[in-house]
Amino acid sequence: MTPKKLPPITLIAGPTASGKSALAIALAAQTGAEIINADAQQIYGDLPILTAAPSPQDLGTAPHHLFGVAEATEVWSVGHWLRAACAKIAQIQAHGRPVILVGGTGLYFRALTEGLADIPAVSVADRDQIEARYDAEGEATFRQALSAQDPAAETRIEQGDRQRLIRALSVAETSGRSLSDWQADTVPALAGQDWTGVVMETDRALLYERCDARLVSMVEAGVLDEVAALAARGLDPKLPALKAVGYRELAAHLRGEVSLPEALDAAQRETRRYAKRQLTWFRNQTPGWMRLTTPNPNTALRQFFAQTAALTPDT
Repeated sequence: MTPKKLPPITLIAGPTASGKSALAIALAAQTGAEIINADAQQIYGDLPILTAAPSPQDLGTAPHHLFGVAEATEVWSVGHWLRAACAKIAQIQAHGRPVILVGGTGLYFRALTEGLADIPAVSVADRDQIEARYDAEGEATFRQALSAQDPAAETRIEQGDRQRLIRALSVAETSGRSLSDWQADTVPALAGQDWTGVVMETDRALLYERCDARLVSMVEAGVLDEVAALAARGLDPKLPALKAVGYRELAAHLRGEVSLPEALDAAQRETRRYAKRQLTWFRNQTPGWMRLTTPNPNTALRQFFAQTAALTPDT
């Protein structure tokens, strides 16, 4: 492939196991771009196998940034990541190279393209109190309370998304202003003409097969050892690093609570659910982005070339 013109910034989003990382690496190889992580789980370096972080071989194909840069005891907010990502974008562009951001965390991409509101922090005590309300009242009643204060948030938050429901009501009740109003009062970090968005929208049945196969490969690669090492530290289970998909199920096996086949089956099931939530989020939140339908990086590149004037193949 002969580079013709690459957008200054390419955003590659999609669910877990959709092939987005392979596409990013293939595109970087064609264009000389550098890759920035946009996946909240891969920020933390304690579970590289479980979070499908780039392998040493992958890291050697192109410069990678913000992968495994945080320790499990740290808490990176969306704002923390956004500041770090914008700094990296500026550094890469100062060297005249294009930028690829790749990951599955929709809120990271939203912060880049729509902005991030300066929302007042919610105290631990207030959040714990509202969490207790959710657990006592149940989702349906909790949603009624949220709808009275932030109907837009209640409408857009998916069923079962306990964390975001609690967040929305916590902000409304403690700040006196709805989360939706705070979020509307934002400025995008990236200018619209500077970036191109791509969503890996793999067929769901194939995606689920890839999720299941990936978990099997992770066990073969030694994921139980890294889960055991992190579990042995006795950290607060509410830390983001310990919420990696599959960690809870595999840790239960290591405690002797379930067999390995049972733990693997549960982890596969939870991974499929996570992938489904990601698919739904990107379908609803990024309607104007380019869609690529294959996890094969070479085929995805051809689809990319067919949909954009960024590159022109040699043949």
